[in-house]
Amino acid sequence: MNSGIAYALSAFVMWGLFPIYFKTLHRIPALEMLAHRMAWSLVFIVGVLVVRHHWNWLRPALRDRRLVARFAASAVLLSANWGIYIWAVNAGHIVEASLGYFINPLINVVFGYAFLRERLRPLQWCAVAIAALGVAWLTWQNGAPPWISLALAATFGGYGLLRKTAKLGALEGLTLETVLLFPVALVYLTAIGLAGASHFSHASLGVQLLLAAAGPVTAVPLLMFAAAARRIPLSMLGLIQYVTPTLQLLTGVLIYGEPFGSVRLIGYGAIWVALALYSLEGLRGTLAAARAARSARVAG
Repeated sequence: MNSGIAYALSAFVMWGLFPIYFKTLHRIPALEMLAHRMAWSLVFIVGVLVVRHHWNWLRPALRDRRLVARFAASAVLLSANWGIYIWAVNAGHIVEASLGYFINPLINVVFGYAFLRERLRPLQWCAVAIAALGVAWLTWQNGAPPWISLALAATFGGYGLLRKTAKLGALEGLTLETVLLFPVALVYLTAIGLAGASHFSHASLGVQLLLAAAGPVTAVPLLMFAAAARRIPLSMLGLIQYVTPTLQLLTGVLIYGEPFGSVRLIGYGAIWVALALYSLEGLRGTLAAARAARSARVAG
């Protein structure tokens, strides 16, 4: 349990500090940074597979057309999420990006209801409704929906939905996704290199090393998250995940000086109330299941 909590906190803190990493590379266009993230992620993951001698699953997976199609779709959603996030951070929208990850658990609830026929309890419906009111308030006050937040929540929610119903584990799934994304990244990086438009080739050694670090920066928290998910209850994992958007919000406001006035406070406050209700319902369900399990053991 303790190691699981440590893995989870490490993963979510790393994700929460991503804005600082991407801001350091702000001179690199978002699309080029995304391509490097795809390419270096595969390089790092291949190194992990070599160390672990874990290759026997890859050939059967590549022969399964339905599996490849599913992971091609999840790879598209993952790359879209990465690209939107990188652009948002470097365009000065860290606070709005953080809202997307606050909304994401509630988007998962809606997707579960819509696509997996999961039943929602009254408190969950209440949480979704309050969050919708918060988004409606921000839309009304700003004159447009918070598109960055909604796009990040929808793409990551869709990614989670596809991964939830996939047959591969965390490392295997990420490997297959990066294998599918790598050719696209390689073609793009080659094209801008031949055109003399590559920022990587003209960057300092420090910037080049930071871009190459996109591989472990991407993969390590994902692997830590997978390790945590095997060791602690999902309800606890769900509560710890709010470390990420909280750190992103604080980074945007305190370090980079993004505005966070009363209008945003009201909208975000509604979503925080919704998340509190959602978390309370999850804990209540977990405790009820634990009591039922104890009763069954005693009866047995």
